[in-house]
Parts: sequence; structure tokens; C-alpha cells
Amino acid sequence: MSKPKVLLTILVILFIAIQFFGPDRTNPPVEREKTVQALTDIPESVSQILQRSCYDCHSNETRWPWYSYVAPVSWLVVKDVQDGRSHLNFSDWAQYSERKVEKALDEICEEIQEGAMPLKQYLWLHPDARLSAEEVQAICDWTQAELSRMGAAPTDEKQEEEEEEGEHEHEP
Repeated sequence: MSKPKVLLTILVILFIAIQFFGPDRTNPPVEREKTVQALTDIPESVSQILQRSCYDCHSNETRWPWYSYVAPVSWLVVKDVQDGRSHLNFSDWAQYSERKVEKALDEICEEIQEGAMPLKQYLWLHPDARLSAEEVQAICDWTQAELSRMGAAPTDEKQEEEEEEGEHEHEP
């Protein structure tokens, strides 16, 4: 057997073998009373936009596509979902303090205005998640209305970072 054939055979065997070591694709239970929809005054149109463009990574309602079952891509997809949920989870909105909610609302608008969200690599395979200018405006209008309803002004990132640093200085 020639070297290229041996190498190809080894690669195929390795590819098949790694399929048995896939990560867990989990969707923790959703308690509707703890979701962003239950705890904020969110218009149905904005809720639908978030579900279409954000929920696969930022909720416990991830739709796991076929490629999330094929290693090594599955490892990357699961890591992205875990990272997304840890940063912002619309299904667990009730767990956030008022300050965290204010920060999240600010960041939601900021991230989508800058085009940082949804992630570019996500949009390659999910073009329907792309946000139009009108959808970005609708989401930002909702975040600003929610901040106003809470009696909060949009946070100043620099001031917030300074406050967080001050809090850590007093920790034992």
C-alpha cells in the first residue's frame, strides 16, 4: 500500500473514531416565568427576532443542526453555545440582578449595532439570522424602552469598569 493510501486510511479511521467522543448537546428545561418574555415588556415582533437570530446561542432553546453532530465541528458549536449562554441567556433572565439586566440591555443593542452579533461564522450557515437595519432599530428601541421603564440610563462602560474594579479591591 502506498504512503498516501495509508495516510488516507488512517485519517478516515481517526475521523470515524472521533465521532464516538462528541460533546453533550443539551437544552436545559425552560421555566417560562423566568424568561425575558415573562419578565420584560418585550414586543412580540422583537421576541420573534431574538428567537430567530439569538436563541440558538443565547437561550436554552438551541436548535442543534446536523453539523453539530459531526466532530470536530460539533465541539466548536457546543463551545459557542456554552459561551453564549454563559454571557447572556434569555431563558434564565430571572437569575440576573437589576444591574446585570441593565448591562445586558445596553450590550444587546451595542453588539448588534456594531455587527458583532450574530457572529459572522453563525451567519454563514444561518443567513436567516441576519438582522436588517429595521430589526436592529426595533431591538434597540426595546432595550432603551426597557431601561427607561426600569428607571435606568444606558450604562457608561468606563464608569462601570471602574466601579467593578473598586468592588474587587474590597474583596478579601
